[in-house]
Amino acid sequence: MSISVLPELAVGPYPRPDYRDLRRYIPDRTPVDIDLSDNTNLWGTHPAALQMIRDAVGAEVSRYPSPYADELREAAARRFGVSEDQVTTGPGSDGVIDSLWRAAAQFGGTISWPGPTFSMIAPFCAMNGRIAHEVPWAEAHDDPMTLLARDPVLVYLCRPNNPSGAQLESGWVETLLERIGETGPLVVFDEAYAEYAGESMIERAVSHPRVLVTRTMSKAWGLAGMRVGLGIGSAELIGEIEKTRGPYAISRLGERAAAAALRDDSPWLDERVAETLQNRDRLVEELRSRGADPLPSRANFIFVPTPVGTAKARSDALRTHGVSVRPFSEGSGPCDGLRVTVGPWSMMERFLEAWDRT
Repeated sequence: MSISVLPELAVGPYPRPDYRDLRRYIPDRTPVDIDLSDNTNLWGTHPAALQMIRDAVGAEVSRYPSPYADELREAAARRFGVSEDQVTTGPGSDGVIDSLWRAAAQFGGTISWPGPTFSMIAPFCAMNGRIAHEVPWAEAHDDPMTLLARDPVLVYLCRPNNPSGAQLESGWVETLLERIGETGPLVVFDEAYAEYAGESMIERAVSHPRVLVTRTMSKAWGLAGMRVGLGIGSAELIGEIEKTRGPYAISRLGERAAAAALRDDSPWLDERVAETLQNRDRLVEELRSRGADPLPSRANFIFVPTPVGTAKARSDALRTHGVSVRPFSEGSGPCDGLRVTVGPWSMMERFLEAWDRT
């Protein structure tokens, strides 16, 4: 099986990527007391990673890292029960996804997904000369075959989904994979929030030549500032992605910190996940008692629908009370609403106090 874009580049012509509608990603980072906008671990960084950073010496910074993050690949392989040649790495899971876009599809190939979903997917298509095909979430959920209607070279599935928190059921996934078989489009499962959902497609990925799972150290592990992501799949697929990844994609500190966290067998991660889920359910009940109707979520955030056209104003009002959340308008979210990261209950109380005042 050859999925590399490299052989196709010898002939042409190919469409030039259209960057005209792309914008720099500039989130509102105006200082606030409580930032619930980016789905990171609000309890902080994994202690094993912090300890490694504290113990780091000058050579960790003054020398180049290993070209393909071998220490991290070994730690991830042990953690997830796969072989090292079934793991790739990148600067965040979106870095792995960006490499996959280049490795898996010829220029002009179509990439499809149920949307709305992770906001970088459409820009990655434009940056890499791909054709974007977003299928409305409800339509795709009713019939996964709608994702294959335009003969895509790749299907992207965020599971659990961002920003809704919804989880595509295992039966839905198996129906799609059965139709794809071993000769259809590639399927990538973005599992940025899998620790909170309690299930993964990793076993399926390493046994299926057309499936990749991406994971991130930015969310449950508390390493967003280090920009470390993982991709897990068959050795052949991983080999193709490594060709387009390039060397030195992860800093030495990032690699060693992530590896230390993955090797740690303390209960820290499980305890933080359990507390997040407990607080998520409690926050949902508090909001329902106030007349709101949060969507069901399998992640470390909730999506709270708001009346059409009011999400930005509600977000701005919360910010005046020192709390930041992520607003979505119709077309960029499952509906107009606010995405709220779940954290320690003291933060949730501050959010609810601000909510009551807006």
